[in-house]
Amino acid sequence: MKKWMTVVCLLIVAAFVFAACAPAAETASQVPESSTESGEASAESSTEASAGTETTGSGKHAIVFKNTGNPYGEKEMEGFENAVKEAGQEAILRAPDQPTAEGQIQIIEELIAQGVDSITVVANDPDALQPALTKAMQAGIKVIAVDSGVNAQSRELFVNQAGSELIGQALMDAAYDMCSGSGEFAILSATSQATNQNAWIEALQKIMESDEKYKDMELVKVAYGDDLRDKSVSETEALLQSYPDLKCIVAPTTVGIAAAGKVLTDKNLGGKVALTGLGLPSEMAEYIDNGVCEYMFLWNPLDLGYLAGYTAMALTDGTITGATGDKFEAGTLGEYTVVDASDGGTEIILGPPFRFDSSNIAEWKDVY
Repeated sequence: MKKWMTVVCLLIVAAFVFAACAPAAETASQVPESSTESGEASAESSTEASAGTETTGSGKHAIVFKNTGNPYGEKEMEGFENAVKEAGQEAILRAPDQPTAEGQIQIIEELIAQGVDSITVVANDPDALQPALTKAMQAGIKVIAVDSGVNAQSRELFVNQAGSELIGQALMDAAYDMCSGSGEFAILSATSQATNQNAWIEALQKIMESDEKYKDMELVKVAYGDDLRDKSVSETEALLQSYPDLKCIVAPTTVGIAAAGKVLTDKNLGGKVALTGLGLPSEMAEYIDNGVCEYMFLWNPLDLGYLAGYTAMALTDGTITGATGDKFEAGTLGEYTVVDASDGGTEIILGPPFRFDSSNIAEWKDVY
């Protein structure tokens, strides 16, 4: 009897084991043969995926430009997106409709809520953005400023187009050249809070005041077109009306210099009032060709955005911490080194400004 009970129990246990194992066997039979042909191949694919993730990550990196509809900004964001996608990560491109701090703050708050890995901002105001950017850093989000910076306390790195002194010197020398060493000139800037333009203008003024070479040059006014085409046109017209002896307009903003070029062309003032500054070759080719603007400067906004993208990813994955002396590879641009910034923080500098004139504008106007 005991033997019979033992046999029954074994049969029952065997039945349960079979029932438990059957679904697993059925599931395994549904796996495509190509996926299970070689255990070695499967392990190799897993290793490659793991290595790829470690190298490129799967983070979300956002850039917040000043405002929509800005050709320079569109190129800068395109460069940022190219870098991030090149590394297999996700790029988020945002900008408010108008170039205001309030619009950028709202976007930054939204990005914090989304839990992005990094925020790169082209600031409309260095002070107003500080609370929102500080909140982002407290949430573990890496914060980078590019092009138009923020306070050192509000960021971990600044990606600079070129040293402010280099830009200020280039613009001052251009004004001096176009005024033949003496006379009145004016500056048409973006917004009064734009940190990049303000830094360049301050550098220009210091250079002018500290060098006897420029003693006969007079800066009559710094006007602000708010990086809006219509307002920049109005401000240019106001400068021409208020200062009939004006010899040169320096516009360290792509929107401003293009607007001024149109006004000077429409008023047939080429050769009478000179124009220089920072402009997009695609927008300024017409004014260089017709003589309104003899030459102007810029860097490649695609490269600047691209560098910012790689900087954001290097900070996020721990390749750099933002400390002076840190080095990293920025894709096709090569190696960059973190250096001290004038505001007490640290920065990465893309390179010196590039001069565009009649000898090279044709080859660049179709690039950007």
